[in-house]
Amino acid sequence: MSSLTTTARPAISVIIPTLDEAHSLGATLQAVARFGHSVEIIVVDGGSADATLEIAREQGAHRVIRAARGRGAQMHAGALAARGDVLWFLHADTIPPPDADARILDALRRDAGAVGGNFAISFDGTRFAARFLTWLYPQLRKLGLYYGDSAIFVRARVYRKVGGFRPFPIFEDLDLVQRIKRRGRLIHLRARVVTSSRRFEGRSFAWTFARWSFLQMLYWLGVNPHTLSRLYAPVRRGRGGNDARAR
Repeated sequence: MSSLTTTARPAISVIIPTLDEAHSLGATLQAVARFGHSVEIIVVDGGSADATLEIAREQGAHRVIRAARGRGAQMHAGALAARGDVLWFLHADTIPPPDADARILDALRRDAGAVGGNFAISFDGTRFAARFLTWLYPQLRKLGLYYGDSAIFVRARVYRKVGGFRPFPIFEDLDLVQRIKRRGRLIHLRARVVTSSRRFEGRSFAWTFARWSFLQMLYWLGVNPHTLSRLYAPVRRGRGGNDARAR
């Protein structure tokens, strides 16, 4: 367990939502723990049945809390418990670069009008899906689309002003980004986080991607995310992973 004291105010609160992430959480926590005492680590669990909670406690999480299942609800619960000036939402299967915390703080200090941002992203593995998605994400960013895989961060005061994550079962990341954009600029950091491509393994990537694209189109047309979630079976079913979807 880290030695961050209860009186020290962290510069960044890292919020990690989990659901049966025993196979990946340890590596993520080890990477985050290297940032030192200025970073608060909060794991928010949605009801894991594996060793996720034990790993969280053993690998340096400062707080391990429980919340209703779903990334939106879990990340919001973590944000409410956070004490940092910056909230950084990191998926449990995503590894940040070793100087990610310094990059976030430096970028926000240099640009007072920036309200948050995200990182470049690489999907691990050599299969077509991983290579295609690594290419695709920068193209989507040009359209103003930011996803949770890219390790979104936001000033805590801005997060609170916009009301934070809504408890959507899908596309909660797009919803939050659209609202914080109205408060100021978003910074894109060129340093890369590396995220797992496991959600596409053993499945038809073309079919999965087509469904993801179709659902996203419906989202932008105004279809309720709760309705969309019922149309889309979890991509990681049987493989673990929090609130699993192809995004």
